[in-house]
Amino acid sequence: MVRLYNDRIDFMKKDFYELLGVPKTATKEEIKSAYRKSALKFHPDKNKAPDAEDKFKEINEAYEVLSNDQKKSAYDKFGHAAFDPSSGGFGGHTYTQQNGPNFTYTQSGNPFSGADFDFGGFSNPFDIFEQFFGGSFSGQQSQGKRLETYKISLSFLEAANGCQKEVSIAGRKKTLKIPAGVDDGQKIRFSEFILYIDVQPDKIFKREGNDVFVNVNIKLNQAIFGDTIEVSTLKDPLKVRIKPGTQPNTLIRLKGQGVKDVNGYGQGDFYIRLFVEIPTKLTSRQKDLLKQLDL
Repeated sequence: MVRLYNDRIDFMKKDFYELLGVPKTATKEEIKSAYRKSALKFHPDKNKAPDAEDKFKEINEAYEVLSNDQKKSAYDKFGHAAFDPSSGGFGGHTYTQQNGPNFTYTQSGNPFSGADFDFGGFSNPFDIFEQFFGGSFSGQQSQGKRLETYKISLSFLEAANGCQKEVSIAGRKKTLKIPAGVDDGQKIRFSEFILYIDVQPDKIFKREGNDVFVNVNIKLNQAIFGDTIEVSTLKDPLKVRIKPGTQPNTLIRLKGQGVKDVNGYGQGDFYIRLFVEIPTKLTSRQKDLLKQLDL
C-alpha cells in the first residue's frame, strides 16, 4: 500500500501489532514474548534470508514503541504519524519533538568527557538480541570499528539511584558515572567500548518497569488498630501510617518515588504491600480474649 502526499509517494509502514503478531489488548508480557520469538526467528545471525535483517529491524522498531507506555499510547492514538516529523501529529509536533529522542547521555568532567552513552531505546537492533538471548559475539560494530563489551555488576540501589564506579578497561583504571534508572541487561555505549549492566537481585526491593515494590509484614493488632511504621525506600527510610482496619495485601502507593526513567520519561511509583502476620502460637488467655472479641 502507498500514500500520495502532493507529488510524493510514501510507502506505509506495517502495523506494529501485526509485525509482532499480537492484538492491541496484549499485555506487556505478551508483547515481550512475541518479540522474543520474532527476533529469534529473523535475527541475521540465525536467519540467512536476504530480507532477514530488514524484518529484524522492523520487529525491533515495533517492540521499541509497544514496550514503552508513553510511546505505545501515542501510537495507539496517532499511529505512525506520532513519530513522523512530516505528519504534524500532536498538534503540529511529533512524539519525539515533544518528548525528546531515545536517551543519549553525554559525560563531562571525567576521563570520558564528550563520550556518548546510549541507554535502552534499542537504537541498535542487534543490542537487544544479546540482552534477551545472550549473543555469542564479544563486541559490536560501530562505524566500522569493533567495540569490546565489558560487564559491570551493580547493586539494585546503585542502578536505581545512579553511582560512580571505578573499573579497569584494557589495563587502565577509569571512573564511570552510571546515571539513575539503568536496568539489568542494558548497555552503555562509549566511543571506545560497550559496558553491559548486570544488576544484582535485592532482598527487599523488586522492580517492574520503573515501579518498585517492597513487602512489609505487620502484626494483627497493627492492622486492626492502625499504627505508624518505618519502611525502607530507595533513598531514606520513611514513616508510613497504617490505617485502622487495614486488610491483608493492601498496597500503599507513593507516587513518583520509584525509579527515574533512563530515557527521561518521568519517574515510577513506589508500592508498599502489607502482609498481616497471623499468630500461630497463642496463650490460653489470648485465645479467650479473641473469642470474646468475636472478630
